[in-house]
Amino acid sequence: MESTAPVTTAQANASSSTPSGASGPTADRVSSHTHVKGLGLSEFGTVDVNANCGLVGQVPAREACGLVVDLIQAQKLAGRALLLVGPPGTGKTALALAMAKELGPAVPFCPMVASQVYSKEVKKTEMLTTSFRKAIGLRIREQKEVYEGEVTELTVEETQDALQHANTYGRTIAHVTLSLKTTKGTQTLKLDPTMYESLAKENVTIGDVIYIESNSGAVKRVGRSDTFATEFDLEAEEYVPLPKGDVHKRRQVVQDVSLHDLDLANAQPSGNSSRKDVVSLMASLGRPKKTEITDKLRTEINKVVTKYIQDGVAELVPGVLFIDEVHMLDQECFTFLNRSLESRLSPIVVLATNRGVTHVRGTGSGGQDGGGVKAPHGIPVDLLDRLLIVPTRVYSEPEMRDILRLRAATESIVLDDAASAPLSSADVATADTSTLGKLAEIGTRTSLRYAVQLLTPAHILASCSGRTIVSPRDVEEADLLFLDGKASAQRLSQMEGFLE
Repeated sequence: MESTAPVTTAQANASSSTPSGASGPTADRVSSHTHVKGLGLSEFGTVDVNANCGLVGQVPAREACGLVVDLIQAQKLAGRALLLVGPPGTGKTALALAMAKELGPAVPFCPMVASQVYSKEVKKTEMLTTSFRKAIGLRIREQKEVYEGEVTELTVEETQDALQHANTYGRTIAHVTLSLKTTKGTQTLKLDPTMYESLAKENVTIGDVIYIESNSGAVKRVGRSDTFATEFDLEAEEYVPLPKGDVHKRRQVVQDVSLHDLDLANAQPSGNSSRKDVVSLMASLGRPKKTEITDKLRTEINKVVTKYIQDGVAELVPGVLFIDEVHMLDQECFTFLNRSLESRLSPIVVLATNRGVTHVRGTGSGGQDGGGVKAPHGIPVDLLDRLLIVPTRVYSEPEMRDILRLRAATESIVLDDAASAPLSSADVATADTSTLGKLAEIGTRTSLRYAVQLLTPAHILASCSGRTIVSPRDVEEADLLFLDGKASAQRLSQMEGFLE
């Protein structure tokens, strides 16, 4: 949800140094898809080979996902579903995350794994409904009268409390005098005594830039005026420029919330009936959830949202719900998805699976996978007909080299000189002599995931030998220490098994 004030968040972690005893800046944790920055498409929708997006290969799939992103941004794909299919390790999850990067932070993106719906505390349909509502955004525009400026005077006027005896000390606040300054002028305000508590809660002092909503009386401290930026040698304050224009102004405040946020806020309201804006709805989000949200409450919220949209106060922003390993859902969940996609308030659903023709969960005699109906990708045919299917293919050896090079750079692992530059087609025959070529050979023989997992163990083995550059010998030694899935299955087939 966007802030109601122009507050600039300080990116302290990105520029600060580590504590005493450490060296270098603080680094974020490297995850499986840290290197993915987008789809890497040109303005014409084709793959740009010079784009540094973190994706390699999968040209048709990336172009298809780019077309889907354009349809989402044009709001012409609501209620539709997309299915990413392909063998394991072909970048299906990376494509979904790249779509989220292309859509930007304004479009809600809710990722989940199909196995998350199975819980003893919450129903499967409730979990899916919650994910659906998280992926549907509501952009609310409100016109508010605000007073904004730098505090130049803050005086608390006290008076004798009439309920106290004259010979005893009993004083109360009569009013608060507040002067605000902008680039255009200064205005003095006489505030109600109840406003003093809000000012004290925000720790407002002379020299702070604040704004006050005239209709609700909400006070927000934006920061310290930049005219005081040099008053200390070491400063922990956030300095903001002096506001422009008049002190009293009308401002359009844009707030982004999801339907699930509104569900939570109305399921456990704060009880403050004096404030009717969206901020009051969000005041109770920190409370723990005790019961499931009823369909009756959601229906009432949908009516209010529909009225806001018809009045032009709000705008619906259909987001993306990404469900990975969708073959883990059962028949009940697929039926619920089939019906939910027909709803007017429905996000764009992106599914991913690596299964071929397999049993649909929940159709067997045992209730799960004990026989039952077989269907492509483990999805019932009636739901499969609604999906746009995007296939992915196995990476070639040159593409594996490029991916491994990206991962090595992301994890700050230095490979040997022969692997530092891209190889031409004439050098492929001699590529096995380099570290990158050895890793690509292992990836072709086993899987790309296994080759990527060998990067860090090989780097540790090189460090133990006193070297900073990973050599092919380190990769071979790491490969001898571990087994991939195919080698483990072959080893089990040659043995009688561990416990049968």
